[in-house]
Amino acid sequence: MTQPRRGVVDRGSLRRNANVPNALTLLRILLVPLFVWLLWRAGGGDGADPAGRTWAAVVFVVAAATDRLDGWLARRQGSVTTFGIVADPIADKALTGAAFVVLSALGDLPWWLTVLVLVREVAVTVLRAVVIRHTVVPASRGGKLKTVLQTVALAAFVLPLPYPLTLLAWAVMLAAVAVTVVTGVQYTVAILGAARRHRAATRAG
Repeated sequence: MTQPRRGVVDRGSLRRNANVPNALTLLRILLVPLFVWLLWRAGGGDGADPAGRTWAAVVFVVAAATDRLDGWLARRQGSVTTFGIVADPIADKALTGAAFVVLSALGDLPWWLTVLVLVREVAVTVLRAVVIRHTVVPASRGGKLKTVLQTVALAAFVLPLPYPLTLLAWAVMLAAVAVTVVTGVQYTVAILGAARRHRAATRAG
């Protein structure tokens, strides 16, 4: 099989990856710095700018909505690509990770909570990347619930909510963290188990 020369663009690969779902994934990545800038500029605590926090929440929700939309379109159009499989979770982690870090930097979330979530997300992402050539671990219902809870909780913390609603936001955030930890353990067990089975099958073959 003839390999493409170095420096030669694989136009077929470009056409396969140039689709609406992948464009939405790229849009989500591009919205992350805008969200971070808006949220940081608005400030935190009692001195936060309500209008600025609201705009930051709008950008966050729009970016999060592209996650649902690009996955749905990719399945509907049959346009699932390797780029999408790899870039989509990275875009998700970049968005939620940025929200956790900035909210902690502003004093709205404790750092231990952010570190706990980020360690889980990075660990699962790295493990998936290591075994992606021979094993694809699909998102579980728990993983999807984690994403929804994190999105709702983070949006609530970004918004300038009055005191009674902040209690509800904390309840959702703590639920999100609990599901994040539990699903992290489940994914780790599933990924390591799949890797062991692959090695055993390779040796047997």
